[in-house]
Amino acid sequence: MKYSIRRLRLPQDYPAIAELLGHAFSEPTTAENLALEDSKIPAHGNLSRDDQGRLTGHDRYRLVAVDDQDVPVAYGISWRAPWTAPGELNNLLIVSPDYRRQGAGQELYGRFEQWAYEVGASKINYEIREQSEDSLRFALARHYEIERHSFESVLELPGFDLERHLPALQRLTDQGLKVVTLADLPGEEAEARLYELYRETAFDIPGFSGDYFSRSEWRKWTLDLPGASPAQVFIALDGEMFAGVASLVHFEATSSMYHEYTAVRRAYRGKGIALALKIRTIQHALERGAAYMRTHNDSLNAPMLRINRDRLGFVAVPGMYKVVKRLPQGAQTPASV
Repeated sequence: MKYSIRRLRLPQDYPAIAELLGHAFSEPTTAENLALEDSKIPAHGNLSRDDQGRLTGHDRYRLVAVDDQDVPVAYGISWRAPWTAPGELNNLLIVSPDYRRQGAGQELYGRFEQWAYEVGASKINYEIREQSEDSLRFALARHYEIERHSFESVLELPGFDLERHLPALQRLTDQGLKVVTLADLPGEEAEARLYELYRETAFDIPGFSGDYFSRSEWRKWTLDLPGASPAQVFIALDGEMFAGVASLVHFEATSSMYHEYTAVRRAYRGKGIALALKIRTIQHALERGAAYMRTHNDSLNAPMLRINRDRLGFVAVPGMYKVVKRLPQGAQTPASV
């Protein structure tokens, strides 16, 4: 294959990138969604250093490999946000199945590693789908290491026995708690309290690193996501206290729901709140006529895996490996490409 590497040309490249992302993600995206996501991100980067000399700030570097008709056949991005852990860059690389093993992926990989050295990163992160054995071998051969494994699980909703699980919701009521939605609690104060619940519980998630979103950024990447809705954010209330939350994103194209976040405050754990919230989200999905639900769990998050798989019947499907490479500081060029 003859190909060349270039920067993105937007908006004309959006449809091709959306198609490529369909080979990496479980749910399809659209050119419109990609344009919306870009609108939330500053157009110009601002990288900096902390007092320990580690890379901070935000920026992104995006490239495509194109064929002789200038159609993107591979796409990659290297980025960091203000909340990314110091020193780190997060990368994504996708090659169309029809163009793999022809050098485009290796060329893009080399360009991104070169950029990492140029900006002084100390660690590169990639996520690789579990079933992509060639990609994993490629990374391991270039001195990446598997740092984490996240499991994906799917619950087929037709035939789900909701009645059998409703007592878990009653047990929550018996403890004096109730489940409401964010739509039931409109206003600035409720949203601020929900943000604090997210921020407090995020640091307990296995594998979480870096800082947490500012409130305005949190809103962009939770409540303002395509398919998100206040009516799909379920909150366990103990009086005025937000004790736990489970939120969903709706994918219209596949008539499915994704668990965007589930968490319970430490003081309320062990009371069946997470299970009750999950059941309430399933009830909502059934009411919406969704075909299935998906979720991801870190391999070390045993309590949530037990809820999803042992109690509710989610079925394991291939998940993701997080592979990382630590870069020697002071080097100017990649050690290997």
